[in-house]
Amino acid sequence: MKRLAVYPDKCTGCGVCENVCSGAFYKVEDRDRSAIRVTELDSGEGFDIAVCDQCGDCMWMCSQMSLSRASSGVVMLNKKTCVGCLICIAECKHDRFFYHDDLPTPFKCIACGLCAKKCPVGALEIIS
Repeated sequence: MKRLAVYPDKCTGCGVCENVCSGAFYKVEDRDRSAIRVTELDSGEGFDIAVCDQCGDCMWMCSQMSLSRASSGVVMLNKKTCVGCLICIAECKHDRFFYHDDLPTPFKCIACGLCAKKCPVGALEIIS
């Protein structure tokens, strides 16, 4: 199953991954429109990297059946059938499904790998 592996011990919190993600999919550098979120730990010593692990638990909650698993193993959202009810966000056990008020549908990581290619410290990697 294809997914984005994260290595928080390498992360410096630079935000390159967030900017690459939002830039690629929404043409803006806006952390709130990124499917990957980097936050500093409360201790101030390190970072948490929040990204979908493709578990698929959200798929069964969608009343419109707008979530499905691609042959690569990635959970995909069909934006044409999504009604924006946000139940996927509410049901995501890991808080890895996101929403922005300016967008019609929620979004999540699709393991495209752009962030991993641009990460200057190797804190991200696409694995199968």
